[in-house]
Amino acid sequence: MTEEQIARFCLALPGAREDYKWGGVRVFSVAGNKMFAVFGMTADSLAFKVDQALFLGYVDRPGVRPAPYLARAHWVSVTAPYALGDVELRDLLKRSHQLVVRRLPKKLQPGLLLD
Repeated sequence: MTEEQIARFCLALPGAREDYKWGGVRVFSVAGNKMFAVFGMTADSLAFKVDQALFLGYVDRPGVRPAPYLARAHWVSVTAPYALGDVELRDLLKRSHQLVVRRLPKKLQPGLLLD
């Protein structure tokens, strides 16, 4: 997937929006400011949140590493060309979105949950 294909996918998720922070880092968030995917923390990288239980398994994979500044919150980073297939990458981005949504107050969750 290209950066633009990933951006379109992220923006198609419920309540997702895009903005630029920290001098040009492309950020996808939900509920105003809750990030679920970030382009450009380091050159040509995509970072996103993964399940805590799966974090170590992902960072052991070739091409996947802990995301700078966000690893303690169980974020991983991949660099283009991405070491993950398109289907897996879409699933992980959707899961990242849902992990963030599930941490929102209950009154903000309706309409944002996919499951």
